Amino acid sequence: MTDPFISIIMRSFNEGWALRETLPALKAQSYGNWELIVIDSGSTDGSVDLIRQAKPRVFRQIQPQEYNPSRVMNWGMEQARSEFGIFLNADATPQGQHWLGPLVKALRDPNTAAVFGKQIPRPGCRAVYACDYDRCFGPNRESVQWDHFFSMVSSGLRKDIWARRGFLEKMQYSEDDEYTRWCRAQGYKVIYCPESVVMHSHNYTLAQAYKRSFGEARALAAVWKGQASDFTWSRTILMGWLNDVRRDLKFCSRTRQWNEWPHAARIRWQQRQARLAGFRDGWKHYRTAETA
Repeated sequence: MTDPFISIIMRSFNEGWALRETLPALKAQSYGNWELIVIDSGSTDGSVDLIRQAKPRVFRQIQPQEYNPSRVMNWGMEQARSEFGIFLNADATPQGQHWLGPLVKALRDPNTAAVFGKQIPRPGCRAVYACDYDRCFGPNRESVQWDHFFSMVSSGLRKDIWARRGFLEKMQYSEDDEYTRWCRAQGYKVIYCPESVVMHSHNYTLAQAYKRSFGEARALAAVWKGQASDFTWSRTILMGWLNDVRRDLKFCSRTRQWNEWPHAARIRWQQRQARLAGFRDGWKHYRTAETA
């Protein structure tokens, strides 16, 4: 059977250090029937030259302040000549020659709206974040028990389903979570594909960890099925933090990184404070406005 034509959509911003690995890894894929679409958000580190050398069919440059993840991904899907849009972050490097094929295979099922692959952390990833990757993608991943989990970093969408209702551009965070929840609500499947692997991770600072958790919790408020009172200081911050640091301690012990635990505890405290503040802000923004 002939391999279907595929559109690979990449978002980039000052990630030349990773593109030097990611772009050759794309070229080396055993699955070769694809086009490349790149949206760069004003890189100044040499990324643009690397991207141009890869000869994408479409290369769009925007200013950093113009970046809206939902808008950018919707635009990428609009430009795609394929019925399958495969998303790959510039700093997510495919591992081996068979990253692409499994994602495409999953999307060939007309009832599969979205698929996402496995991520492994880069060398030097701090334990607090490596623990999160283990929970999400590890051999005994906890994410299978969660209400919902999806990551756009290395993923794919069917264009016919996306065309019914794309990403909501009011979302600044967790737009992929919201979209794939919608897909599931419509009766479509959202598939995890562990055979497709990329290397990807970030060592966020305290301030960056707070900002990200705030944004994700703000977005969570838009889809939360419970009440605003479900998020309280004692439950969300105190008990949540204690559970986090207990889990991190077990991970640090198992990986013999005991010296990383104090850093993990500080990061978790920032994340937990941000989670409560972000959810409350999102509830006012998304839910209070709906009932006003």
